[in-house]
Amino acid sequence: MTMTIGITGQEDRRVPRRTVLLAILLSIGATADAGTPGRATQAEIAHLLSHLESSGCQFYRNGSWYDARQARAHLEKKMNYLARRSLIDRAEDFIERAATASSLSGDQYLVRCASDRPIASSAWLRAELERFRATQPQPSR
Repeated sequence: MTMTIGITGQEDRRVPRRTVLLAILLSIGATADAGTPGRATQAEIAHLLSHLESSGCQFYRNGSWYDARQARAHLEKKMNYLARRSLIDRAEDFIERAATASSLSGDQYLVRCASDRPIASSAWLRAELERFRATQPQPSR
């Protein structure tokens, strides 16, 4: 069976239906994974978000301190936005683009744990990323 595909005023061309369906399926498949970081990156980002949420620390953004659960929700929302636009390939991209500063004000995010002095969220997350990577099995060569 064929479908007619044409533009008004131009000669119609007949294209087999399965060709059209294949083209549609291929385009859906190509966009389904678009923006999704690799599994290792996903695991690292998931760890960073979980670590933040369970830390009991506070997160400073746009003039206010938020608890760790709220901080995780905010950063996860930003991460999803960036991932949908294929802007996160590595955990470092997540830290730089989602977890360093406010997209609105440009103000730096801070993390404050217990009575410690606040530190830049990027430094806090990078330190945890390094610690996490050190605990992961290394690929054999």
